[in-house]
Amino acid sequence: MRKIKDIYEEYKIMPNLQLHQLRVAAVAKQICESLSLDIDKDIVIRVCLLHDMGNIIKSKLDYFPEFVQPEGIEYWQNVKDGFIEKYGNDEHEATIKIIKELNQSSEVINYAGENRFPYMCKHKEGENFIQKLIHYVDGRVGPHGVLSFNERMNDANKRYKTTSFHEEERDRLINCGREIEKQIFSHSNIKPEDINDESVAEIIEELKNFEI
Repeated sequence: MRKIKDIYEEYKIMPNLQLHQLRVAAVAKQICESLSLDIDKDIVIRVCLLHDMGNIIKSKLDYFPEFVQPEGIEYWQNVKDGFIEKYGNDEHEATIKIIKELNQSSEVINYAGENRFPYMCKHKEGENFIQKLIHYVDGRVGPHGVLSFNERMNDANKRYKTTSFHEEERDRLINCGREIEKQIFSHSNIKPEDINDESVAEIIEELKNFEI
C-alpha cells in the first residue's frame, strides 16, 4: 500500500486536482463521522481520493492560469497528451482504468463509475447511501474550495453552460442533489453549513497520508 500523496505524484496529478480530491474526501470524512448510520468510511474516502484521477483529459488548461504554475502550460499539456495516449479521450473511463491499475476493489470501481452528474436523480431515488454521499460531497467542492451545494451548482452552470444539458434537465438534476442533501443530513448531527474550508483543513493534511 502507498500513501495517496505518493500516488498523485506518480501519476502527475495536477496540484489543484490533487487538492480537489483531498477536499472532497475530507468533506466525506467529516460527514461520515457525523452520521448515526453505520457506513463504510474507508470505501467512501478511497473513492473520493481517486474519483477524478483522469480529469486532466477534459481540463481547459488556460481557464485557470494559476493552476498550471510553476511548471507552465506546456508541461501540463504534455502530461495531458500522455494521459490521452494511454487512457483515451474519456476522463471517466480513464479514471476507472487508473483505479483498476491501483488494484482497488470492485466496490470502489463501481462507486467511482457511478459518480456522474446525469445519475443524480437515479441516486436520489435509490437506497444506496454510500453512493448518495459520494455524489453529494463531490458537489460541495469547487475549483478554489468548499462551497454550499447551491454555490457549487451555480459555479458549474457558468463553467459548463455549453454542455449538452438542457436547462430544464440541469435544474431537475440539481433539485435531486438538494434532495440528497436533505436525505444525508437527516442522519447527521451537523448541518450543511458546518462544512467549510476551515472545518476540513486538518482532515486534508491527515488524508495526504491515507494508504491506498
